[in-house]
Amino acid sequence: MELVGGETVDELLEAQTHIWNNTFHIFKSMALKCAVQLGIPDAVNSHGKAMTLSELLAALPVHPTKTHHLYRLMRLLVHMGFFTLQKTADQEGYLLTPASRLLLKDNPLSTSSFVLIALDQVLLETYNCMSTWFQKDEPNPFVTVFGEPVWEYASHEARVNNLFNGAMANDSSLIGKAVVVKCKEVFQGLNSLVDVAGGTGNMAKAISDAFPDLKCTVLDLPHVVTDLEGNKNLNFLAGDMFKAVPPADAILLKWILHDWPDEECVKLLKNCKEAVRKNENEQQTGKVIIIDMVMENQAWNRTEVDDKITEAQLLLDMEMMCCVIGKERNEKEWAKLFFDAGFSNYKINHVLGSRALIEVYP
Repeated sequence: MELVGGETVDELLEAQTHIWNNTFHIFKSMALKCAVQLGIPDAVNSHGKAMTLSELLAALPVHPTKTHHLYRLMRLLVHMGFFTLQKTADQEGYLLTPASRLLLKDNPLSTSSFVLIALDQVLLETYNCMSTWFQKDEPNPFVTVFGEPVWEYASHEARVNNLFNGAMANDSSLIGKAVVVKCKEVFQGLNSLVDVAGGTGNMAKAISDAFPDLKCTVLDLPHVVTDLEGNKNLNFLAGDMFKAVPPADAILLKWILHDWPDEECVKLLKNCKEAVRKNENEQQTGKVIIIDMVMENQAWNRTEVDDKITEAQLLLDMEMMCCVIGKERNEKEWAKLFFDAGFSNYKINHVLGSRALIEVYP
């Protein structure tokens, strides 16, 4: 077949389709956001069986003139894997999938808050400014757009702060459930644990519920934990993780280190190492437990699932680049942090999907 610039016509058409798919990929994100905002997963769930388009239209705050447009939206959401179609004799209806069940508002493991903060207009403005940021000497695109770091911005913008806190709380509920199921042995034998920057405590609650004899403490800034109440094996402590971490058998860092550059990570890890309790011989016998991404895992065979995990990691790394000053790290980069902070060894458990649980030993 005739060559055009070194490629065949078919290769050029395939390349054009690839460009289109990535250019218009934003409509997948916006369709997902729209589904959450309209409450489509909740409507289908409340129906209790396959829900026809007309039934869905009647249950949603959608204008009757939008019937065909709702069909087009649902067609894309079905293609994306958020709904399936069940056909009957004369019509078809929508059913939930595992992904859309994670978007239900009353699901304690819901990720709908994460969708809404990640696709909020504030962050979309940040993403749109990436090329401008590359030409400036500024820490991240968020500062380029808003003139201050995201944490400072959220401190005076209650809507964004509430969205962020809700997303982190939801994520902690989900990953906390996964951890106590898939990594239970990691917490066995521990008497005390400090969840550093643990927010409203959903992660620590999941662990303390699974291990009622394990004393858990959530350390976070005063404005985060001042009004929170604990229970017999869970308490909240105000403090600054970069100044000191209270002593315990284990120190937990769940999705914290990826927010920070190497220098701050080493400083925090040194504080955590100092906090790990010692035995009567002054030997540190505890550990630091990290839940974070480990990129470029060469142990994986290239399957469709692993490709999706790799894509999620690469996309989250862009999120870190645009909104904070951290990054997602590969094993070599993690190891350097651990050894620079004075730790002697580590173990990576690849059992949490796109994230891993890392045990780091003094």
